[in-house]
Amino acid sequence: MDTVLLLAIFSILVILFFDLTNGFHDASNMIATVVASRAMTPTQAVLLVGIFHFIGPLLGGTAVANTIGKFVDVSSLETVTSMLIILCGLGGAIVWNLLTWWLGIPSSSSHALVGGLVGAVVVAAGPQYVVWGFAQLLHGELTGVTKVILALVLSPLIGFWAGFAIQRIMAFLLQGARPSLNKNLRRVQWFSAAGLSFSHGANDAQKSMGIITMVLVLGGYLTEFVVPLWVVVACASMITIGTMMGGWRIVRTVGFGIYKVRPLHAVDAQLTSAAVIFGASVIGAPVSTTHVVSSSIMGIGASERPKAVRWGKAREIISTWIITIPGAAFVAIVFYGLVHLVRGLF
Repeated sequence: MDTVLLLAIFSILVILFFDLTNGFHDASNMIATVVASRAMTPTQAVLLVGIFHFIGPLLGGTAVANTIGKFVDVSSLETVTSMLIILCGLGGAIVWNLLTWWLGIPSSSSHALVGGLVGAVVVAAGPQYVVWGFAQLLHGELTGVTKVILALVLSPLIGFWAGFAIQRIMAFLLQGARPSLNKNLRRVQWFSAAGLSFSHGANDAQKSMGIITMVLVLGGYLTEFVVPLWVVVACASMITIGTMMGGWRIVRTVGFGIYKVRPLHAVDAQLTSAAVIFGASVIGAPVSTTHVVSSSIMGIGASERPKAVRWGKAREIISTWIITIPGAAFVAIVFYGLVHLVRGLF
């Protein structure tokens, strides 16, 4: 078996493992509010989220995969070198995911992936191999890293203000409602949580699809960037398995650490997040579910009782958002340094 094929197989396995870590890292985003509001038991929540996580990538298209698969371009490099660079970038993203999961911090898998790949490519090949998209932006075209970063930065802001607005609207419509309404709101969450899970699967699984397709193109196994069906199924399966494993450490942070979530808050957060994430998927913008869900809960809390929002925890989460890209990039650079050292010995 030749070196390129071995590297391609190993790269695909690593990418699928990243998908697995993405699933159990981000599962908390869907599970937290339904568990905190007591709409479902943890087991029910995991099963529901897992099912719709699998359906999302199958029906969500490949617009996000096209964006992620094309924001770095190492196709002109030697095939083995280009694959090793991609592997180092993935290593940075995976290590960062595992570290923040262990610490119970809801960081962004999307940020980690971007940081890891950009860090590895810049150090190994140079900044010219990253599609920054600055020049295209001047001509009104969003592409490359610019598109990715704008999506990741704007989506939590949209999530915050959308959550703020929908909480005000729902509170106005339901003013004077009896406490028994909470029972119906918990039932509604079976649908709103399913919608959030679908949108998350449609957006996040596509990121791994894009990287696998990039590897297949680099290895010469595809002549053009078109995501094969087996890649869609494989990525959908792995993110679903990861989701079924759960992310209970982060559930406590998102569901209880930002604001005391009641049934109405949970429904509002799920509807807001699902709309923002699915809208981003349609236009091919990769977003962070962690950011969108957390910011929507902050917006809902700020709309109702700003003083009850645990802004200290919010600041801690925001700090993690800021350091994730450089943090994952640093880990990827360390990986590349080790790989470069080993290659030099042989």
